[in-house]
Amino acid sequence: MKIEFNNTDGVQDYVSVPAGTYLCRIVDVREGTTASGDVRWSVQLLVAEGEFTGRHAAWDSVVFSARGLNRVRHVFSALGLPTDGKVEVEPKDLLDRQLFATLRPAEYVSPDGTVTRRNEVPYTGYRALDPGADCRPDNRHTPEESDLPF
Repeated sequence: MKIEFNNTDGVQDYVSVPAGTYLCRIVDVREGTTASGDVRWSVQLLVAEGEFTGRHAAWDSVVFSARGLNRVRHVFSALGLPTDGKVEVEPKDLLDRQLFATLRPAEYVSPDGTVTRRNEVPYTGYRALDPGADCRPDNRHTPEESDLPF
């Protein structure tokens, strides 16, 4: 087999679903810290329904800094988690929760010139299934016959 490696474009493409809004499920939460020492939870989103079910949607992070708390509140609200007063939440509390996530492609160039493409979630790119709902799959409302309008 003859292979010509000199013609590769140096692009690493990790975009597995096109830009758009998808129902997603959080399947992994990794704890870490930012360069400034703030706690960061990185969450892995998988598409939960539709044509791309089961595909990786994006990795996103929430940062527990004074500047990042507004976004944490937005994300927690979309997940049906408490957002008022003092609350105690653990990374495992995010697992298997669902929400709508808007995805858009982003490109980053590393110091060696390699271009990396990934999906990202904009600052306010999350929306709840239903406001105030418990967004875990086992607690989603299933209409009963008496709920139907006809």
